[in-house]
Amino acid sequence: MSNHLDSSPLSIHDMTVAYQRRPVLWDIDYSAPSGKLIAIVGPNGAGKSTLIKAVLQLIPAASGDVVFFGKPYREQAGRIGYVPQRTSVDWDFPIDALGVVAMGLYRKIGWFRPVTKKYRLQALAALERVGLAEFASRQISQLSGGQQQRVFLARALVQDADLYLMDEPFAGVDAATERAIVDLLRELRAAGKTALVVHHDLQTVAEYFDEVLLLNMRLIASGPVEQVFTTENLRRTYGGKLALLDQVGYRMSHK
Repeated sequence: MSNHLDSSPLSIHDMTVAYQRRPVLWDIDYSAPSGKLIAIVGPNGAGKSTLIKAVLQLIPAASGDVVFFGKPYREQAGRIGYVPQRTSVDWDFPIDALGVVAMGLYRKIGWFRPVTKKYRLQALAALERVGLAEFASRQISQLSGGQQQRVFLARALVQDADLYLMDEPFAGVDAATERAIVDLLRELRAAGKTALVVHHDLQTVAEYFDEVLLLNMRLIASGPVEQVFTTENLRRTYGGKLALLDQVGYRMSHK
């Protein structure tokens, strides 16, 4: 592990993840640059969500190791914020928006301890940042999809983490929520934070992100968007079956 014990927010070495002995990710080596917004891009089934879950130890890896800021996850968990896919959450759970956000403070509060006024105010401030302070007492099941996504962003924000891992935060949200997420990401970057974001809209990668990680079971390419987000690399990532008009004006063919 010594070859990547550095100050990188996230370093992955030789990580393979398999489901029922079938590899989903293979030999991933990657170190995230600090203070950048990084898109994780690839086709359906490429292992994007699996990558996020494996580094967070939510699912086991078959091999390899991962360090955060040079140390194992268990020693740095307080510095890491996670926004799961909205579709993976039980939105019928009886809790209001403020309660969800306060869950991001449990490492400070202590499990099964009451949320005191100090922490309620911190949670409310996080809801304010995502434009949902007026919905603090609203049951999460009564919120729109975009509002639910903002609540989970607030839960991550209240941790005041140094690294944020977000699994498709833009999926299925309205234009106002998308803009709010982009603004928050830029705030995080301005504060020196790092964010790795699973992203599916190729047209907005160059506008929203500094770096890109192209994934299709293997790491195809990674680095600054202007260097890595190219026609050739996208063809390699998507198998040449992709057609799009991208943000700099070229059109990829079906060839």
